Amino acid sequence: MLRLVDIILSLIGLLVGAPILLVIYVAGLFDTGSPIFRQERVGRNQKPFILVKFRTMRPNTASVASHLADASAITALGTFLRRSKLDELPQLWNVLKGEMSLVGPRPCLFNQTELRSERASRAVFNARPGITGLAQVNNIDMSMPKLLAETDALMLQKLTLTSYFKYIFMTIGGKGAGDRVRRK
Repeated sequence: MLRLVDIILSLIGLLVGAPILLVIYVAGLFDTGSPIFRQERVGRNQKPFILVKFRTMRPNTASVASHLADASAITALGTFLRRSKLDELPQLWNVLKGEMSLVGPRPCLFNQTELRSERASRAVFNARPGITGLAQVNNIDMSMPKLLAETDALMLQKLTLTSYFKYIFMTIGGKGAGDRVRRK
């Protein structure tokens, strides 16, 4: 049932959001010259997939978890996109393709071994990764691997259609700050 809702909502989001996606894409051309960010992430059953987002950091930034990245790498447009969460919109394509869900554990990088181990021990990888979820609306990010994996597992155990929409509306309403970025 949730997969059908994912398909319908991501398709609507991509169609209705097309003008916004286009404006951000063009602005991104002026900001970094490369507005789309692609990165290999850990998906369902620990299979790799390519996550797409709007680029918020300079193109030469090291490929590390956000909490390990340097805040000076974030561009002016990137700051706005992160605060408004508009950088996540292209992930609707990942949802439509079945690589992600709107609600689920945020997809990690393969080099985040502690988080991968914690999630594997709790069967979190049995689910599709998501754009938002319980951890995100409670400001629990990848800098806290054990707590994040515990929260992801709890969310997946109790996920209903009601909580699915609750997490989406909380995210749209501004709840959750996203991954922390290291400040100098």
